[in-house]
Amino acid sequence: MSPATKVVVPAADLTSFTAELFTRAGTSPEHAATIADVLIWAALRGVDSHGVSRVPRYLELLASGEANRDPGIELTSSVPGVAVLDADRAPGPVALTMAADEAVARARANGIGAVGVRGTVHTGAIGYYTTRIAEAGLTGVAFVAGMPNMGYTGAKGAAVATSPLSIAVPATGRPPVLLDMATATIALGKIAQYRNSGTPLPEGAAATADGVPTTDPALAKIPLPMSGAKGAGMSLAFELITSVLVGAPIVSKFHGGDRKHRQNALIIALDPAAFGDPAAYPDAVADTLAVLKSLPRADESTEIFYPGERSTAVAAHRAATGIPVGPKIWTELTTAAASLGVEPPA
Repeated sequence: MSPATKVVVPAADLTSFTAELFTRAGTSPEHAATIADVLIWAALRGVDSHGVSRVPRYLELLASGEANRDPGIELTSSVPGVAVLDADRAPGPVALTMAADEAVARARANGIGAVGVRGTVHTGAIGYYTTRIAEAGLTGVAFVAGMPNMGYTGAKGAAVATSPLSIAVPATGRPPVLLDMATATIALGKIAQYRNSGTPLPEGAAATADGVPTTDPALAKIPLPMSGAKGAGMSLAFELITSVLVGAPIVSKFHGGDRKHRQNALIIALDPAAFGDPAAYPDAVADTLAVLKSLPRADESTEIFYPGERSTAVAAHRAATGIPVGPKIWTELTTAAASLGVEPPA
C-alpha cells in the first residue's frame, strides 16, 4: 500500500473491528457496540471527521480515564415529560443514545420528551440521535455544548464551543430530513483533515491560538463562528439551554480555570400525534419536500436537495462498496489493534 492509498473496508467488518477495539479497551460489549454504531453511521454518510477518525481519540479518552469505561449512569425526573441523565463521564454515544430512547418513550406518553445530559464525553455526530428519533416516527431536536474551542465576536482566543444543532423529521417514502450543523464555520475534525492533506483552509474559517485568521491548517487552532456574531450567539444560547440548564456550566468554569474535558446535551422528541393526525404529518412533510425539489432550478444541471438527502445517498453507496479510511487513520487503527490484541479486517 502506498502512503497515499486509502483502505476500503466493508461497513460490517469496520463496525465489528471498531467495537472489538472498544471492548478490549475496557468498555462493556454493549457500550462498545453503541460507540461503534455511532462512529460508523457518520463514516457511512461521509462525515469522516466524526467517523473512524475519532476512534484513536476515544481510545485515548478511555485510557486516560477522562471517559469512564464503566459509568454509573443515573436518570432522574420530577415531571413526566422531562428527565436528566447524569452520564458519569460515559462516552457520548452511550449517553446520548440512551437519552434519545428515553426522549422517545416520554414523548409517546406525553407528546413531548426532553432529556438533559450532564457530564458526558464527546458526543459524536449528533445527527445519529435525532435520526434515531425520526426513525421511530417522531421529530428529534438536539443541542450539544462542550469545551470552549471557538472564537467569540470581540473576544481573543477560544471563548465558546463549536456547539452543534440537529433536527430530524420523518417523511413518508423518503429518508428523514436531517439538519446537522455546528455553530462554527468549520469543525475541528475538518481542520485536521485539511492539515493531513496539506490543503489550505477557506478564508474566514479558522484562526491561530491568538485569534488571528489564517488559511494555513498547520497554524489553525480555533474555528471561527459561522456568520460572525450569529454563530457565536447560537453557541452561547446552546450552552445556556444545556450546561447551565442541568447545573453543569462549562464556559464559566473553563474561563475560571477548570479545563477538565466534558460535554452536556439536550435531546428533545416531539410526537406528531400530540399535534394532530400522526399519519398526516409525515405525508405533509413528504409533500413539502416534493414541492421543494420541483421548484425551478437556478442551474438546470444542479439538483435541489433537502438536508440529509445527499448524505443518505453516500451511506447507501458506502454500504454497498465499503468505507474508505485514510492511510494515516488506518495506521493509527492498526497500531491500536496491535496493542490491544485485535485482528484488523483483511
